[in-house]
Amino acid sequence: MASAQLRDTRRRIRSVEAIKKITRAMELIATSRIPKAQARVNASKPYTAKLIEVIENVGAAGAGAKHRLLEQREVKTVGLVIVTSDRGLAGSYASNIIRLAENRIRALDREGRDVALYAIGKKAQAYFRYRGFRIDGAYLGVTDTPGYGDARAVASSVLTAFATDHIDAVEVFFTRYQSAMNQVPTRLDLLPITPPERAQQEGPSATYEFEPSPEEILDRLLPRYVEATVFNVLLEASASEHSARRRAMKAATDNAEDLIRVLSVQANRARQAEITTAISEIVGGAEALAESRR
Repeated sequence: MASAQLRDTRRRIRSVEAIKKITRAMELIATSRIPKAQARVNASKPYTAKLIEVIENVGAAGAGAKHRLLEQREVKTVGLVIVTSDRGLAGSYASNIIRLAENRIRALDREGRDVALYAIGKKAQAYFRYRGFRIDGAYLGVTDTPGYGDARAVASSVLTAFATDHIDAVEVFFTRYQSAMNQVPTRLDLLPITPPERAQQEGPSATYEFEPSPEEILDRLLPRYVEATVFNVLLEASASEHSARRRAMKAATDNAEDLIRVLSVQANRARQAEITTAISEIVGGAEALAESRR
């Protein structure tokens, strides 16, 4: 009959093996999602690049400084869009962004400026709400597979707040995807929009006539540019989240394998000790029986 120590060790081995199956499955799921998320990031960039090109052309017509989204004004309240995750088990992915945003909040507080938070993901929402921060917008169920409608909803909230002077600037905190092994917490100034400068061209340059007027074009184009920027941010954050979760789950799986090996050695030693004890008891009993017969 197995001793209590051996039973406890075997129970721990079964428990770790069950956890290992879960972490391994989560690692495989995250690995399968990374290429799709990365492909969506790459596919969104040409659209944003074309928007920037059109804004450059329209800005050359002299309409840029007249639009409300380009207006530079005194900053009293800053809107912070913080993109984290809805789920955990992704290592330090969410905490890195939250730390970066919290440092910025402290800096703005020292400057005497108010802050309005727009939390994307349950992690950011729970963290800042627990600490008593005002959250003007919370978005859940977005980070895993973001759609353009999600970006439009976020952009609409910040654009409305900016247009009504509720906030005077918007900054976005997210994780920029560089590779499967490297993701960088990043701060991006979203509003007011800084007009891109046209690159100097050698030789004659083309001139454009606009119909409708450049002002009307910008009025339609700049909100689309903000939406596209937010969408690109959400896609990069999603790819970063899947990569961080894959690394975290791989590390957990490797640790589980190491722990199983250690526990197996302990179980074998306990079993060997039991066998040795049983043999010693048998030998001792046999010797006692032999002594009694003499």
